[in-house]
Amino acid sequence: MPKIQLTPQLIQTGLICPAPKNRIEFCDTTFPGLYIEVRSTSPGHGTYYLRYKDSEKKTCHQRLGRTHDITLAQARKRAKILKAEITLGADPRAEAKRQKSVMTFKEFADDHYMPYIKKRNRSWKNKESMLRLRILCVFGNDPLNRITRKKIQTFHTDLMDDGLSPASSDHHIKLIRHALNIAVQWDLLDRNPADKIPLFKEDNKKERYMSEEEQARLLHILKTDRNRTVSLVILFLLSTGARLNEALKSSWDHIDKENRVWRIPATNSKSKKIRSVPLNQTAINVLTELAKANDGGHLFINQRTGKRYTNINKTWHRIRAEAGLPNLRLHDLRHQYASHLVNSGRSLYEVQQILGHSDPMVTQRYAHLSTRALQEAAESASACLGDAMPKTA
Repeated sequence: MPKIQLTPQLIQTGLICPAPKNRIEFCDTTFPGLYIEVRSTSPGHGTYYLRYKDSEKKTCHQRLGRTHDITLAQARKRAKILKAEITLGADPRAEAKRQKSVMTFKEFADDHYMPYIKKRNRSWKNKESMLRLRILCVFGNDPLNRITRKKIQTFHTDLMDDGLSPASSDHHIKLIRHALNIAVQWDLLDRNPADKIPLFKEDNKKERYMSEEEQARLLHILKTDRNRTVSLVILFLLSTGARLNEALKSSWDHIDKENRVWRIPATNSKSKKIRSVPLNQTAINVLTELAKANDGGHLFINQRTGKRYTNINKTWHRIRAEAGLPNLRLHDLRHQYASHLVNSGRSLYEVQQILGHSDPMVTQRYAHLSTRALQEAAESASACLGDAMPKTA
């Protein structure tokens, strides 16, 4: 670290790093703190720096410019101005320090976001999977405040190019948006770059309704199948419009047979709210049969293990195949129940209350089914008119 008077002549001809060193500093005796760093990989060129001590008496280095970009006089002028600002309390490295102190998206996701949603979101495992498999691969090393809207939108488009459906692609963006919203709420970020990014919003709602003949085939299998308990689970879903997990987690103390009501606790409900499901006669018959073999605990007990069922997919796939309905999903039984209600003339409000939809817009998907009931109502008016049309030749 030789101390010499920096001159234009030195800068023009003397910026050489002697072997075997990798770098050398030429310190200016005219302006203490100013020096030129020369590296062995760039002979003839160097970089001006100002060496100073910050408020904590720590030695810092502020880059002023390259020797081929600014003159020695300009470097000394910049160093003089900067040194005066430091004397008055400024810290040239404050912004760089702040940038360095900002956590990366991966650090935020692992240490803050995931612990937060694990206590609040039942589908946190799905979110963890989306983060691990795709999102962190792209944004994991980015500081929170360096994630750009353009990068998020490019990521959104690339997901479609990788073969994901529009709905799955949108779920990834919604997750990024939610995570960054939490960062904003906790004052870790000033603004959310994912806010108001347009989604694909493709309608991926699947509706599969059984015809009367298809339903008759399924009911026949349910009456005769060897796995009686799973058959009763399926019939219970078809009779109540409940979700599978709501049924499998329910206990006898949730059933009020006298008032024909099934009370689903908030812990079992998707909406996290207590809701009551009216029990029709078919559902009561299912419960009556279950009570013969099970008088306590959960409703649907696996007779082989003595524990409640947590999954019936294997048996369901066999039953639906035997019924000639290979594409029918268990959730379609919920839609089938709703179709029975609507086609029987029940209002969408009643359907919403029975199915436990918190948003009436969700129930609107069944609105088109009411055309059958309306058509029957219209036909009743036609019957009143009798033989009003003249006979044609």
